Amino acid sequence: MIFRRDFTNKEAQPSPEELQHSIKAWQNWFGGIAAQNKLARPLQRWDIAGQVVKSDKQVINGPFVEIKESIGGLIIVRAENYEEAVEIAQNCPILELGGNVEVRMATEPEG
Repeated sequence: MIFRRDFTNKEAQPSPEELQHSIKAWQNWFGGIAAQNKLARPLQRWDIAGQVVKSDKQVINGPFVEIKESIGGLIIVRAENYEEAVEIAQNCPILELGGNVEVRMATEPEG
C-alpha cells in the first residue's frame, strides 16, 4: 500500500488538531493490521523532496512535479487477494486527510 496526498500546498494541510487525531488513527490502524498478523512490513516513510532521473538522464526535483500529491510512505500487508487488501486500505487514516492509498501486489520474479 502506497500512501499519497498533497504535502506541499499550504491550504491542503491538516490543522494541528486534525494531525493529532490522525496520529492516533494511524496507530490504531497499524495496530489492528499487526494484531491480525497482516502487517508484513511496517510503515516506511519517505521525504517529500526526492528526485527523478528520466530516460534522457535529465534529473528533475520532486517525484511528481506535474501533480500536487506526493508519496508519503508505504507498508506491505499480507492479504489473500486485492479485495482483502482494498478492505484493509479503506480504513486508512490518510483518506480522512484527502489522500489516497494505492494497492499493489508484490509478485515473484519470473525466471
